Amino acid sequence: MSTPYPFTAIVGQDDLRLGLLLNAVSPAVGGVLVRGEKGTAKSTAVRALAALMPQVPVISGCRFSCDPASPDPACPDGPHEAGTGVSRDARMVELPVGASEDRLVGALDIERALAEGVKAFEPGLLADAHRGILYVDEVNLLHDHLVDLLLDAAAMGASYVEREGVSVRHAARFLLVGTMNPEEGELRPQLLDRFGLTVEVAASRETDLRVEVVRRRLAYDDDPAGFAAEWADEEGALRARIVAARALLPVVRLGDGALRQIAATCAAFEVDGMRADIVMARTATALAAWAGRTDVLAEDVRQAALLALPHRRRRNPFDAPGLDEDKLDDTLEQNSGEDDDPDPDGPGGGGRPPQGDGPDTPPQPEGEAGDTPAQSVPEQGQGQGQQSSGGGEQQPVRAGEPFRTKMLSVPGLGEGAAGRRSRARTEHGRTTGARRPQGALTKLHLAATVQAAAPHQRARGRTGRGLVVRRDDLRQATREGREGNLVLFVVDASGSMAARQRMSAVKGAVLSLLLDAYQRRDKVGLITFRGKDAEVVLPPTSSVDTAAARLEMLPTGGRTPVAAGLLKAHDVLRVERLRDPSRRPLLVVVTDGRATGGPEPVALASRAARLHEVEGTASVVVDCESGPVRLGLAGSLARDLGGTAVTLDELRADSIAGLVKDVQGTSRRAA
Repeated sequence: MSTPYPFTAIVGQDDLRLGLLLNAVSPAVGGVLVRGEKGTAKSTAVRALAALMPQVPVISGCRFSCDPASPDPACPDGPHEAGTGVSRDARMVELPVGASEDRLVGALDIERALAEGVKAFEPGLLADAHRGILYVDEVNLLHDHLVDLLLDAAAMGASYVEREGVSVRHAARFLLVGTMNPEEGELRPQLLDRFGLTVEVAASRETDLRVEVVRRRLAYDDDPAGFAAEWADEEGALRARIVAARALLPVVRLGDGALRQIAATCAAFEVDGMRADIVMARTATALAAWAGRTDVLAEDVRQAALLALPHRRRRNPFDAPGLDEDKLDDTLEQNSGEDDDPDPDGPGGGGRPPQGDGPDTPPQPEGEAGDTPAQSVPEQGQGQGQQSSGGGEQQPVRAGEPFRTKMLSVPGLGEGAAGRRSRARTEHGRTTGARRPQGALTKLHLAATVQAAAPHQRARGRTGRGLVVRRDDLRQATREGREGNLVLFVVDASGSMAARQRMSAVKGAVLSLLLDAYQRRDKVGLITFRGKDAEVVLPPTSSVDTAAARLEMLPTGGRTPVAAGLLKAHDVLRVERLRDPSRRPLLVVVTDGRATGGPEPVALASRAARLHEVEGTASVVVDCESGPVRLGLAGSLARDLGGTAVTLDELRADSIAGLVKDVQGTSRRAA
C-alpha cells in the first residue's frame, strides 16, 4: 500500500482541513462537500485524513464491521454475541462515478431467494465504509439515483436493499466526503442541503505559499516514506487531539444563548427547513470540543455558520454559494446572551479566533460573496466581442424574467445518461418488457420468470408447491424512463436582435431554457453568431450556471451570419458524437431568421441547416421576429433543419398556443 501524503504537511487550505477534522471528531455533523478548482489538494486531503482516523474494534469475520461492544442485532452476518474483537485501521472507501446501484448498496442473489428461500447478500461499498470514510470524487457527476441512495444511507445510518419483496438491512454509518469542480456542473440544491458542511478551496495567489506547496510535493514524490517520517510527530499529535476531542464531545454544553443565536442566524438567512439549525448546533459543539472547551461560544456559532450555511442559501440553480458576514455578525450580536461566553479569559475564550496556518485554528473567511454573474449588471467595457462591419457593438443587456418553458424533447428512444427530458431505456422507470439477463440480474421480471419456468416443472421433478426455478428461467425487466440530452443553443446576437427590450426578452427565454435544462439533467453548450462569424461561447458542459453567466455578458451588434452559427454547431456536434455517442443532441436556434452579410446569405443558411437534417439532429427554432410585418424566415429555417419553429410566446408553458411535446422532423439516428 502506498504511503499517503501527511495531513499536517498540506499547505494552507484551512477551511478544508477544519471541515474534515470536525467530521472526524463528530460524524453526526453530516459530512463535508469540498468545492473547488482542479489541482487544489481536495483528494490529497481526504486520503490523508484516513491515516489520522483512530483504529476501530470490529468482530472478526463480520463483513459489516460490527462493534464488539454493541453488535448490530440486524446484521446479515449475525447474530453476534457481545465480546472482544480485533482492531483495524478505519477504511477509506472510494465510490467511482460510474458505479452501479448494486456496487453501492450490495446485491441479492435473486435465483437463490426464489428457488431456496435464502437471503444470499453480497455487501456493497456502503457496508465496506461502515465506521470509516466514504469518499466520492466528482460527486456532481454521480447519477442522481445513486446520490439519493448515498445520502439516504448517510442520514439514516443504515442501508436497505430490496428486490422483489426480499429485503436486507445493515448499518452504514460513515464520514461522507464529496469533492467537485463547480465548472463541471452543480449539485441540485436539495442534494447540497444533505451535506452537513461545504468548503470552498482555491489555489493560493501568494508566491511563497505556492513555492512551499511545490517543494513539499516534490520531496514527497522523491521519497514518500521518508517524507512521511518527517511529519510523523505532527501526525501523531493531531491523531491524539482527534481522540481527545471525541472523548470531550459528550460533555460539551450547548447553552440556550448559543441555540438562540443558531436559530436566529438560520432565520435571518432564510434557509429552508430545520436541517441547517441541527447541523450548525452539531458543528458548533464539535468546534468547542476541538478547541478543548466544554462550552459553546459565539465564535463557534459564527464559524459553524460559515461552514454550514453558504450552500443552503441558493434560492435558484444559478445562485452562487456565499454568506454576508456583516449581516452574520449583526445577527449574532443582536442575539448574544449571558451564557454565550462563560469564561472569556479561559482557553479559547473571547473574540474571534486568531488567524493561522494550522488545522487547529478556525480559518477566517477570505471575502464576502458577491452577486452572481447571472444577476450582476456588467460594468462599462465588459463583454469584449468583435467589432462588426455592419454596425457598432452594443453593451450587454440584462435577461428578462425567466419563466417555465414547454417540454422540448428528442424523438425516438435513446440510451443515454439518466435525466428527465427524452424517452430512453433506463435502469429506473416503468417496466415495458422482459429479456434474458446479460450478466448479473438486477431487476427481476417476476411474471416472465414464472412463465419461463412453468412448462418445465414436470420434467424437473417438481413435487412441492413451489416452482423449480433455474438460472435460464430468470428474466430481466426492461424499463423505460427519461434521459438527459445535449442541448446546444445557437443564439443570434446580431444587430437585428439588438433592441434592448427585445434582446432582454430573448435572453430571458434562453435563461428559461437553461433552467429547464438544469432541471432535466442536460449538458448544454452555447454558440453565438454576429458580425462575420460565430463563436463557441461555452463548449458542451454540465455547468448550466456557467452558460447563464456567459449569456448575461453577451454583447450584440453587426450583421446576421446564420450560416456561420449553424456550421459551427455542426462542428461541435460532430466532436460530441465521438466523445459521448449515447447522449443525443437537441439543437435550439434562437433567431429572427434574417440572414445578412456575404453573397446569398439566406441560401447559404438553408444549405447549412440541411446538414443538420441529414445528420438527423433534432432541432427547434425559437422565432424572435416581432412587429406587425413578419417575414416568416425563422419558420423556413426550421423546415430546412427538419425541425419545428415556436415563437417566444409559444415557448411559455402556460401559453394557449398548444403544448410542444416533441421536436418534429426526421431523425435517422433515433430510428
